[in-house]
Amino acid sequence: MQQTRTFTDKILLVLKGLAMGAANKVPGVSGGVVAFVAGFYEEFIYSLQKINLKAFKLLISGRFKSLYRYVNGKFLGLLILGMLISYFSVSKILDYLIVHYELYVWSAFFGMIIGSIYYISKDFGEWDRNSILFAALGILAGIGISFLEPARENDNLWFVFICGMISVSGMTLPGLSGSFILILLGNYVLLLVDSVNALYDTMAEVILLDFSFVDNSERLRMLQVLVVFAAGSLAGLVSLSHLLGYVLKKSKKETFAVIIGFITGSLGVVWPWKEKIYKLNETGEPLIDREGNKIIDNYDRYLPDIGTSETWLAIFFILIGIFIVLGLAWYENRNSKQ
Repeated sequence: MQQTRTFTDKILLVLKGLAMGAANKVPGVSGGVVAFVAGFYEEFIYSLQKINLKAFKLLISGRFKSLYRYVNGKFLGLLILGMLISYFSVSKILDYLIVHYELYVWSAFFGMIIGSIYYISKDFGEWDRNSILFAALGILAGIGISFLEPARENDNLWFVFICGMISVSGMTLPGLSGSFILILLGNYVLLLVDSVNALYDTMAEVILLDFSFVDNSERLRMLQVLVVFAAGSLAGLVSLSHLLGYVLKKSKKETFAVIIGFITGSLGVVWPWKEKIYKLNETGEPLIDREGNKIIDNYDRYLPDIGTSETWLAIFFILIGIFIVLGLAWYENRNSKQ
């Protein structure tokens, strides 16, 4: 049964989708954290669970109204609308800010994750030995992932499909960044830069009634890669949501403990003070993507110089990040009580 939502609720849901979309684009940040802190994580997981065999039967029988109600279509539709708007607007602004104010962007996200950990932990309840163990496992997994060495780019379609399945975990698992996972798998540039740019170029040409791309083998290959990646993402989203829904029903407290631990462990990924390490060719020259940008291999993290104004400004942005999350959480709580 779908919830009755006011116009304000609908606008807020689109904004939450917008925030999720922006978070998923940044390596190290998880859209799942947004869902968790904003208070719609469980509804999101259980709604995705409804995309199953029964939903498919409703679809092929043409019972679209029943399908819409069954899958909580209003909720998912507004959330996806926000993500799509984000992809063509906020994520572009974010790209600009990361290029020109990278330290402060990472600082704000670092603060937001600290705020998320505090907010989720304060309502956790009593920490017993079992909960501490599961949280510790989550922390170890988060730290372990942040120090893995990235693989080489691989455009094999079966591997692209697997990349889609794994990377979409950032939407459903708070603390696990889909973009960062793609960096580790070696396909971040291929799947989130090159193939998306190929789609943009193709759409722009089609609008101008230019269909010359059908003779461009590289463009067609990129579009094929994007379609397979999207199919893998959809498969991963549905299958992982079913698994998470089952785990949340059976062991909710332990699941939340692992999530808290995982988010804590992921702090290393968004540590603001780091230098990019670029992929090199055989001669030691940086590899370049199709847009002419150097391809990031990993990050070299370091401790900041506490005596510089830049460091204190970064700390200020960390505090802003913390207050953004706690402010949103306070507003959400007040809204739900009313």
